[in-house]
Amino acid sequence: MIACSAGKVDAAAEATRLFAQECNFVVGAAHYDQVPIPTLDEVAFAGRSNVGKSSLINALLGRRNLARSSNTPGRTRQINFFDLASQLMLVDLPGYGYAKAPKTEIREWTRLVRDYLQSRACLRRVCLLLDSRHDVKSSDFEIMSMLDQAAVSYMIVMTKADKMSPEQLRQREQSILVAISRRPAAFASVLATSVSNGMGIEKLKIVLAGTNTLLAQSEE
Repeated sequence: MIACSAGKVDAAAEATRLFAQECNFVVGAAHYDQVPIPTLDEVAFAGRSNVGKSSLINALLGRRNLARSSNTPGRTRQINFFDLASQLMLVDLPGYGYAKAPKTEIREWTRLVRDYLQSRACLRRVCLLLDSRHDVKSSDFEIMSMLDQAAVSYMIVMTKADKMSPEQLRQREQSILVAISRRPAAFASVLATSVSNGMGIEKLKIVLAGTNTLLAQSEE
């Protein structure tokens, strides 16, 4: 029991240490030939436009504007790469589900993201962000299917959880678990987060730090 507790403390400390280090923007890829050569393990963040991807990345890193957020849905149309201490690459995928986006842009986004997901061997996990205030939408299921087909493991991260009561969050979590129960690449768990009050941020750091094979090798 003591060893187990120590392991949890060590994991939390290592996650805190990792996400407190320097993180730098590498490149924004609007086309797949602009995607950088893989050198690090990668964790990607996906979600509908204005679900809070950029805000969550900034909260994980303790920064305000490393990942730029926008009040204009669908404005980010490229894959943004961030190098975290030369140990982990954080990848901000363009938001999807913005109905007013031109069909040509939707097709380009879909092709770019699909190419990235299907060919990125260093991609360890995708955090699929869902707004806790809303039911899972058809566009969310579409990206889930894309991830399932690419055999890329993903976890559901609920955002803006401070806007819901504990009971509402519990009900939302249960409905999401039912929705993903037969999804082959989905983790059978849901993490509620809020950048406003910090809910779930430390837990997410621990999960993401655990995907880094460099850190795992250093602990052996």
